[in-house]
Amino acid sequence: MTAPQPPPIALEGRHIRLVPLHETDLPELFEAIGTPEVFAGGYGGGPAGYRGTVEEFVQFGQDYYAFDHNIVYGVRTLDGTLVGTSTLGDFDLEREHAHIGWTAYAPRVWGTTVNPEAKLLMLGHAFDHGMGRVKLQADSLNDRSRAAILKLGAQFEGILRRDSLRPDGIWRDTAVYSILVDEWPAVRAGLLKRIDG
Repeated sequence: MTAPQPPPIALEGRHIRLVPLHETDLPELFEAIGTPEVFAGGYGGGPAGYRGTVEEFVQFGQDYYAFDHNIVYGVRTLDGTLVGTSTLGDFDLEREHAHIGWTAYAPRVWGTTVNPEAKLLMLGHAFDHGMGRVKLQADSLNDRSRAAILKLGAQFEGILRRDSLRPDGIWRDTAVYSILVDEWPAVRAGLLKRIDG
């Protein structure tokens, strides 16, 4: 069975709103995540991928986010402040697969309800539109991201060795996780509990 591709619509939560991000938002996104601290764990290719100016970040973002193929979200607080980004993409409609990734937040919102609510909204959007499996992944060396993925309720699938080349010329191993549609009710309940707590 072929799933329909989820539409690029805004998703409203209790604490945040996911709004499709456009290239014109990249300077504002730089203000939120354009710090070495965000890239240190592996985001954007790791420390060597860090872009220190708005102009460099905009150029990086135009390629990195694949706006034409994915739903790139800006993560905004309810007052409109952009605090990060996450993407729903890599759609394989025949296999009912999608991927949530390319996620980064301003360090000031790390450990808050922002990530669990963003994932709640994006997973719900994917599963409501017929997806059967949503993949999440991280650099195998990024312990913080890997712990956050497990805390969402995703299942560890394994390590893809020598998966992609980092900007520093070193090959990255990728830790792969997934959530299946049958697991979604339990994962959803866990995320709601975290957001309520």
